[in-house]
Amino acid sequence: MKSYVELSALQVGAAALLILVNAAISLALRLRLERSLLIASVRTILQLLLIGLVLQWVFRVEQIIIVVALLSIMTGIAGYTAFTRSAHAYTGMLLDTMVAVWASSWFVLAFAMFAVLQGSRSWHDPQYAIPLLGMILGNTLNGITLGLAGVLDGFRSGRDQIETLLTLGATRWEAARASIQKALTTAMTPIINSMMVVGIVSLPGMMTGQLLSGVEPMETVKYQIVIMFLIASATALGSVGVVLLAYRRLFNRHHQFRYDAIRRRDERRTRE
Repeated sequence: MKSYVELSALQVGAAALLILVNAAISLALRLRLERSLLIASVRTILQLLLIGLVLQWVFRVEQIIIVVALLSIMTGIAGYTAFTRSAHAYTGMLLDTMVAVWASSWFVLAFAMFAVLQGSRSWHDPQYAIPLLGMILGNTLNGITLGLAGVLDGFRSGRDQIETLLTLGATRWEAARASIQKALTTAMTPIINSMMVVGIVSLPGMMTGQLLSGVEPMETVKYQIVIMFLIASATALGSVGVVLLAYRRLFNRHHQFRYDAIRRRDERRTRE
């Protein structure tokens, strides 16, 4: 098995110089992105160095409490990020996004650790649990964000149609179904597109990293297949979960549409 090339600080610095290409383009076209590029570059270095130091320590101590705490922090940040990305909000939306992110990502992670990797590693092995949850959360976050934004936009833009259906005797599900279906289609389309071209148009980051570190190609392929299906499942569960939770909040048991509960985020801040 080939060993990976250990990069020196000088080699990493040489790669970092490529950001000057972005700066040159910004200057040439007067995009005024130089400041943003500088901040983004510094944050990239600092954030990755910080997580590298944290992971080194976590991998060394390998204690359940520390691993679970780190996984919880990652999940909490993902849930809050999903909440903040929508232009509209409603009371209880933060809780809904947290529940959707937590339930979908941890269920899929548990399945991976207990069923797929059973017998190979302990369920709390940070070498597997942390990277797996990170990849699952990143994609689940996108699906939940798209699904939530889509269903709220659908409810708002389709208000007249929804209220007409309810007036004619339709149930809350019949009135909301079209908006829900459209939102879930939007949420799951990116992961489906990724699965369509993985290995042909693009090599995923995890697979590339394993190849660079000397892992046999067929082993990287098996891991990547597992990852893609874990991600697809978590994205679907998270998207469906948050959309249905929003639906339950905005349509009461008497089949009434609570349109007034949906507010633009800036309006909500003004009132608070």
